[in-house]
Amino acid sequence: MARGRIQKALSGFYYVDTGGEILTCRARGKFRKDGVSPLVGDWAEVRELGNGEGFLEAVCPRKNAFARPAVANIEQLVVVASGAIPRTDPYLIDRVSAIAALKGCGVVVVLNKWDLDPAEDLYAIYRAAGFPTFRVSAKTGEGLAELSAVLSGRLSAFTGNSGVGKSSILNALEPTFSLPVGEVSQALGRGRHTTRHVELFRLSCGGEAVDTPGFSSFDTEELDLELKRRLPETFPEFCPYLPECRFVGCSHTREKGCAVLEALRRGEIQLSRHKSYLRLYEELKPLQDWQERKK
Repeated sequence: MARGRIQKALSGFYYVDTGGEILTCRARGKFRKDGVSPLVGDWAEVRELGNGEGFLEAVCPRKNAFARPAVANIEQLVVVASGAIPRTDPYLIDRVSAIAALKGCGVVVVLNKWDLDPAEDLYAIYRAAGFPTFRVSAKTGEGLAELSAVLSGRLSAFTGNSGVGKSSILNALEPTFSLPVGEVSQALGRGRHTTRHVELFRLSCGGEAVDTPGFSSFDTEELDLELKRRLPETFPEFCPYLPECRFVGCSHTREKGCAVLEALRRGEIQLSRHKSYLRLYEELKPLQDWQERKK
């Protein structure tokens, strides 16, 4: 029996890095019976069959897990955005960062295409919100050394809207990867999906990175009752003010005596971030307890 990390899951096969080799594995039928899906990033026990093949016998306890993209044990989510075409809507960043916070996963904001647009507004928003925020250019290499230092020794998942350059950044960090990259449509202002599956790569800085499809894969499966109940605390800049609200159960939307709204008025919380909070609040409001019991 060997222990390894799942690097890729594709067409019913799991590719497990045991340290000495990568085994191509099938999963035991008991996984389906128990309702467990092995995920990229999982540590797993595998039985070696020889000739580079094996069977997945068990999945080790996880730090966290995301439904889509299907990844586990992520230490930090690297949200790649852009001020150039395609320009990233801050709400997309805020939605994903709230989900990450709920799962105990750090968030790093990376603003790519610095050579085309410095994304001053996005840089100001996320620096003020307390997120590690970097401006880089996959084309010129600017800022990549600083990003590499943040990736060192951690398992990071890269995500972002299509066309912002997730795969291009990984290629720039590690030219041997040769990940496919797509062109951005000038007319539509968005890119084509080039990452079709989730895959984990080792970085020479000592970290590991997972390349994932774009934001569209972060769908409503991640918007659940737990996020509804804990939404305010998933916005880290709200946290110092939450105990100061006049009423228990304050929604931080329009109440008198709301410390979060007072901080917003004083400019201590970014307006863009609070707008995203309100949008998420409205999205989550219809969820009822019976929906969780049904699951």
